[in-house]
Amino acid sequence: MADTKREIERKYESEGSGLPDLTGVTGVAAVLDKGVSHLDATYYDTADERLATSSVTLRRRTGGSDAGWHLKFPVAPGIRDEIHAPLSDTLPDILAGLVRSRVRDRELLPLVRLRSDRDVRHLVDADGRLLAEVSVDSVHAERLTPGGGAAQWTEIEVELADEGDPAFLGKVDKRLRKAGVRPSKSPSKLARALAETAPGRGCAPDPAAEPRTAGDHVLAYARTQRDAIVELDPAVRRDAEDSVHSMRVATRRLRSTFKSFGNVLDRTVTDPIADELKWLAAELGRDRDREVLTERLTTALDEVPDDLVRGPVKERLQTWSSAEHHGARGRLIGVLDSRRYLTLLDTLDALIADPPLRKAAARKPGKTITEAVKRDFRKVTKLVQQGQEQRPGTDRDVALHEARKKAKRTRYAAEAARPVLGKPAKTLVKSMKSLQNLLGEHQDSVMARQTLRELSAVAHAAGEDTFTYGLLHEREEQRATRVEAELPAFWAGIKDRGAAL
Repeated sequence: MADTKREIERKYESEGSGLPDLTGVTGVAAVLDKGVSHLDATYYDTADERLATSSVTLRRRTGGSDAGWHLKFPVAPGIRDEIHAPLSDTLPDILAGLVRSRVRDRELLPLVRLRSDRDVRHLVDADGRLLAEVSVDSVHAERLTPGGGAAQWTEIEVELADEGDPAFLGKVDKRLRKAGVRPSKSPSKLARALAETAPGRGCAPDPAAEPRTAGDHVLAYARTQRDAIVELDPAVRRDAEDSVHSMRVATRRLRSTFKSFGNVLDRTVTDPIADELKWLAAELGRDRDREVLTERLTTALDEVPDDLVRGPVKERLQTWSSAEHHGARGRLIGVLDSRRYLTLLDTLDALIADPPLRKAAARKPGKTITEAVKRDFRKVTKLVQQGQEQRPGTDRDVALHEARKKAKRTRYAAEAARPVLGKPAKTLVKSMKSLQNLLGEHQDSVMARQTLRELSAVAHAAGEDTFTYGLLHEREEQRATRVEAELPAFWAGIKDRGAAL
């Protein structure tokens, strides 16, 4: 079992002068002395410090009020999500799963030991409510790997109380600065320990160095999507809101990048990787697509007057919706723990580290990237025109669905091109997103009608009245017809924007 909390804190340097008087901070009625705690924490990481590189910390700590295992993920500067598991001799499985996308097959080793004497104060308001916890930590750091050194320092830590107002930390900050206390240069104790116990370890090349060539720009975008997949993995495992959808989008962006910029990255190498990304996206979307369609049909059914709802339509819809949902979480976790998925992550790392660059990758980015975006836009143009020329029915539905997929691909290509092309690319991104949404409404209607026909057939076989299914089908058909009627004028308003690149 693990508990999660949002940790909002600020750290400050301390030159041994102790804690300034904080009774003058606005809103503070009293500063309560809570005594000294003795903390002993061992931080774990891979030999190549994969967790530390991602600003993720994993520790086993004794002492204090929250002894146990702590796993922290960065959210924003000074903000982290902390997952706490009970104290045990071995790493709990739930935490091991949350770091798997970064650790993979590497062994987690004890990296650094931090022993701290923590002198704690509580800042409370007039009602005795805790506003923040302030501690003066005297830290002794010891690197546990061969050749490691040791370091000592003292720091002040101010942690906001649960459900507290982040603005309060600004008031404390103002008081501390007035007393001569300055913010810490390190984001965490572990970061400082790593720096001070191994000063000669050198610096790795900066993957975010300023892109210069076409290859640099394409790889920067691909790296961002690879990082998103890895970073979203723990959120998907924790069932965080929108995490599955966001991870799926990252896989689509990466696949589109390989296809759009085949003149930069060799597709004989990237196509097999794209196939694996397509597999992952399908696994992530298995429940998502059904949930979206269920919400659409449920909303439509709620809009039907009661006297026009014939038979157990809502119950049958709920049964259909839940048909594959049972065990879905376990299935998805199984995918993320699978050898196939972990191999895909390793393959993406290898591609980013040693990309299969083609000759065009060494060229200046302007012409090469512009040509790729224009090529995608021409494909969208062709498919939209083909869709409008088709008679209403399956052929038109298929053509407009293909146009939507190409619009999405063009949007992602334009996203990658924004650092190079600026405003024209930004405008194209917005245009393609609007087109994608319009055609997405059409495709949702196609899928809704298909589902309604299937449900109607099952209901008919069970001897139920199928009138309501027909009514919903007719309304969905009308929605699709409206999209088809809007499309010519809509497309006329945006088709010249791709030519402006």
